[in-house]
Parts: sequence; C-alpha cells; structure tokens
Amino acid sequence: MAHHNVAQVLVDSLNAQGIKRIYGIVGDSLNGITDALREQKSIEWIHTRHEEVAAFAAGAEAALSGELTVCAGSCGPGNLHLINGLYDCQRNQVPVLAIAAHIPSTEIGSNYFQETHPEAVFKECSVFCEVVSRPSQMPHMLNLAMQAAIAKRGVAVLVLSGDVALSLCENAPLPRKLERPNPVIIPSSDELDKMANLLNSSEKVTILCGAGCAGAHDELLNLAEALKSPVVHALRGKEHVEHDNPYDVGMTGLIGFSSGYYAMESCDTLLILGSSFPYRQFYPEKANIIQVDIEGANLGKRACLTQGVVGDVKATIHALLPKLTVKADDAHLATARAHYQKAREGLDELAVVSDKTRVVHPQALVRLLSEKAADDAVFSCDVGTPTVWSARYLQLNSRRRLLGSFNHGSMANALSQAIGAQCYDRNRQVIALCGDGGFTMLMGDVISLKQLNLPVKVIIINNGTLGFVELEMKATGFLDADTELQNPNFADMANAMGIHGIRVEKPQDLAGAIDECLAHDGPVVLDVVSNRTELIMPPKVTAEQVKGFGLYATKAVLSGRGDELVTLAKTNLWR
Repeated sequence: MAHHNVAQVLVDSLNAQGIKRIYGIVGDSLNGITDALREQKSIEWIHTRHEEVAAFAAGAEAALSGELTVCAGSCGPGNLHLINGLYDCQRNQVPVLAIAAHIPSTEIGSNYFQETHPEAVFKECSVFCEVVSRPSQMPHMLNLAMQAAIAKRGVAVLVLSGDVALSLCENAPLPRKLERPNPVIIPSSDELDKMANLLNSSEKVTILCGAGCAGAHDELLNLAEALKSPVVHALRGKEHVEHDNPYDVGMTGLIGFSSGYYAMESCDTLLILGSSFPYRQFYPEKANIIQVDIEGANLGKRACLTQGVVGDVKATIHALLPKLTVKADDAHLATARAHYQKAREGLDELAVVSDKTRVVHPQALVRLLSEKAADDAVFSCDVGTPTVWSARYLQLNSRRRLLGSFNHGSMANALSQAIGAQCYDRNRQVIALCGDGGFTMLMGDVISLKQLNLPVKVIIINNGTLGFVELEMKATGFLDADTELQNPNFADMANAMGIHGIRVEKPQDLAGAIDECLAHDGPVVLDVVSNRTELIMPPKVTAEQVKGFGLYATKAVLSGRGDELVTLAKTNLWR
C-alpha cells in the first residue's frame, strides 16, 4: 500500500473489512474519498438527498446485518446534518462509522468558511470520536474507530480534513482483521441461586422482555412454562418475543395493551430480561423486581431492584432453568391470557372494514398490510401514530423485522431507514409506514428511490395533522394548535417523479390498493387519507388524562369548536 494517499488507505481498509456501501452526499472536502471510491469500484456510494437520511440508512443496514456500516458528510453543514441520525444509531446500539470531513487543516481555529468543531459536536453521540491530523495517523486511527464501533455497538466518528485525505500516506500497513468479540456472560452461581430462590418463592411471576431477548426465543418459552408466567414485551422486544408465543400477553407502556399493564401490575415478582423500558409509572410498586441485562449500567436505571445481575439473556436462562422448581399453579398466567384475549379482540374490532365504514381508520390499514406483506418483509415505522399502529397490528414472525426510532424518538426515520434496508437487500420486501408529518420532513429523499432503483413501498398515513402531538395536547387539557398539515396529493407528486403513486380515500378501496402497491415491481407511494380524530387509548386511563380530556372538551365548546367533539365521537364511537 506504499504511495497511496490517506483517502485511498481509508477506502482500501474499508473494502478489506467487507464494507459494501457508504451513505452520504459528496462535497469538495470529500473529493479524495469519492475519487478513491471511483478508482477502487468495490464500494458503492449511496447518494442521498440529505445527510440525515444517510445516517438513518446506515443505521438500518447495521441493524439488519449486525455488521459495521459507513456514512459520510462534507465539512461544516454537511456533517452537521448527520447528527440526528447518528444519535439514533448510537441509542439503537448499532455499529456505524461516520466520516466527518473537515475544513483545510491549516485553517482550523480561524473561523474559516463552514468551520465547526466536529470532535466536540459528535462526542455525545459516539463511542469513539477523534481527529486524523496527519497522514501517519490514519491506518491506526481507522482501526481503532472501526474496532470501537463493533466492540461497543455504537457510532465511531473520524474527523478528516480534505487536504489531509489527499496527503501521501507512506508505508501504510496492510489492513488488519478486526476482532468481533462475542462473549457469553452469565451471572455467578451465587447470583443464580439467589434469583432461583426469589422466583421459586413467588406465586405470580411476570416476565418483561426487551431487545436483549434477541436469539433467546426458545429459552424464554421454556422459562415461562416453568414459572407459569405471562410474557410482556417492550416495543423493541416485539420482533423477538411476540411471535409463536403462547405466553405472550402484549406490550406495556403508553402505546401498549391493557393486558400487558395488568400482568405487570398484578405480579408479586417482575423478571426483566434485556430491557431498559423507560416509563417508571408502568412498573409495579410493590413487587420484587429482578433485572438481567448485558450492560451493568442499566441495572436499576428505571426501577428499584430486589436483584440485578449482568448476563446474556439466553445463557442466563439456560443456567437458571435447572435451579427452578416447575410451578403447577397457572392461575396468574390464565388470568393474564384471558385479559389479553379480550384486549386483542377489542383492538381487532377497531380494524374491521365493512360496507358501512365511513372513513379510513389506520388500524384497518396496518392490519391489512400485515396480512398481505411478505413473510420476511422489513417494516420501518415513523415515530408517532405509525409506531402505535405498528406495535398493535403488525404481526411479526422469526423472519420479519421492525425498524424505528424507538429510543431516540425522531420524526422522519421510516423512509430513511427503508432506504438502508433496501440497499442492504434489494430482493427483500421493504415497507416504510410513514406519518404525513414524518414523510414531509425529509420528503426529498423519496426521489432517491427512483434514482437508486429501490423498490421500497412507502405507505403514508395522511391524516392532515401531527396526530400524536395533537392527541397529547388534548390529553393534557390543551386545545390543539399549530398541528395541522396542508398536504399535497402525495400520489400525484410521486407520479410526477416517475414513481408509481396510489391514493386511497375510501376504506373499501384499501385492500385492493395494498395489493396493487405490494405487487408493483418498483418503488410505490401509497397515499392513504385517514381519519384525523382517531383516538389512541392507553393501557391505563389515569385520572389526570380524564381531567385533561374534560378540560379540552370544555375549552373546545367555549371556543366555538364543539363540532370537533361531535366528529371525535362519530369516528371513534360509532364506527
């Protein structure tokens, strides 16, 4: 690798690690890298229309592959645009390398055109963030960055001035193989004994599962059978826990099931497996709580624990099971299952389309989509109401995947993540379930679907408002304000771009439109005009929420907006 410049060393090293794509937008401070890619030809540059999309897309690919992915931004505003997507990658714990190009090295500190301090800006959303200030640093610094992203499951940032990228890197060593550690950690024998004693002495155990249960489906079912425990999942646990699970009683949290809430509230011991579920008000106040997590820093973060242990969920269950006394009394489980069945039936009733249905309810849209999508489809859902309907109506299995901004909570993630998912596997069905607010925030990248020939199916829940924000206002007693969206006909817009556009305004047309959308060989925008006043009932209605809605109703009448209450009742009570 003698006589290569820094950019060529970078590209050769990425290629040696199996990197197939770099997401981003070109710029003069990236010229060395893009030219090296042009010469090398093995790594594809994925040209997005916004760097935030590039970061989200890289994170989606990393989430699906489990491998390192790369995005890049030019100096100043270019790499600043990466930051929101990188926060999402960091909080989702996926390995991403971000190349933040910088101004000419001789101008740093002079308030030069487009100058920022990337090493400071990206520090909080990364596990590694360093500046390559001279050519001789590059090989070692790049290895450190990639190793950190892989080992710590997060974002690594390399700051690289354009002139340094073009500088000769003499006698650069050959790329070394990165280590991909996969330790199996289990609690000590004493900790397992204590855990077993607590569980054996408990009469009503409920299990709460998160993303840390990935790969432990069979072990989890064996544990639930031994303890006769209902299994509740957090949102990020849905794809790993819910399918083929006779012990599942739904999700908990603000957008969860009443059955999930009550299974936790009625237990005498809560066993948390691989979850850092953040909402304290949903944890039981009087139960013993045991937490198993691979990250020791997560123990006790959300609730007061009786016992916390560090361990891999699958290995910990395997070691724990021989120490448990199999329970005979399944009354707690039976009660929770009956509650779940009733809750599930109630939710499913809201998703029925009949000849008398007057408006498109998003529940019906997502239920039909779930029924008709491929068995190995990848779904991405925007934050807000699309996440609610996905959590409640998408049926996952061991092959389907669900992506979202579940920890960072950013708008505009669904389309962006779908781009990364489809680039990773162009033969897999990828469906972006977008809100009209989220879609229009980064709408420019729908053009990327055409340019990159990505057959993503974009489903827009077009309710003309920032729906979840509007509902939050009403629930806390405020009149909704400044949430309305004046949207175009998204199907016509897509057709003007050369993308197949479909628009649905009648509920009876939903099924046919979804069939047409999924059958089309190429990208599609399905614009579904849906009910604006759809209520999302939480698993537990608090006195404060009742008070808030009462206050909202009073204000609406006094402000001459009583017709809103009539519409709210018509579309939610008389369906």
